[in-house]
Amino acid sequence: MKKNIFYLTIGFVALALFAIFWYSVENFTPVLFMIAFVIGVVLLYLIYRRVDDFIEDERSARITEKAATRTLQVFWVCFCAFSIMAVMNLLYMPRFSRDFWLDRRFLPVPQELMSLKTIGYVQLGLLCLMIFLYVGFRFYYARKFGEWESDEE
Repeated sequence: MKKNIFYLTIGFVALALFAIFWYSVENFTPVLFMIAFVIGVVLLYLIYRRVDDFIEDERSARITEKAATRTLQVFWVCFCAFSIMAVMNLLYMPRFSRDFWLDRRFLPVPQELMSLKTIGYVQLGLLCLMIFLYVGFRFYYARKFGEWESDEE
């Protein structure tokens, strides 16, 4: 198995664990997620043992370095933008109109953009996205630096 396929497998296992986590929270079955997490880690370990192209040279180290750097650069912007929106949602203070101060019977109800549960799910989804970003950048830089080209004539 190739290492890029392994990285994609990690992403899909993370997405499956995300879905199981969601189901466990909705149905209040935390044991299900704990069992699924252990199975996922064991599955990834067994798949990792079958990867045969973990040859580390200067080119693959450079590809890994560039892919990791670009993933971090793109991901922190996405995650930071979402986190700012989530904090703004949590700190939302309703503006009280003049009618509120004159007539105390009128009480505005603040509206949330997203619930706390939804914010948590989106943040977990963004963490899964980070894995796919890394794989995408790894493919890009492997093609750019010619990792799949043969040096033999």
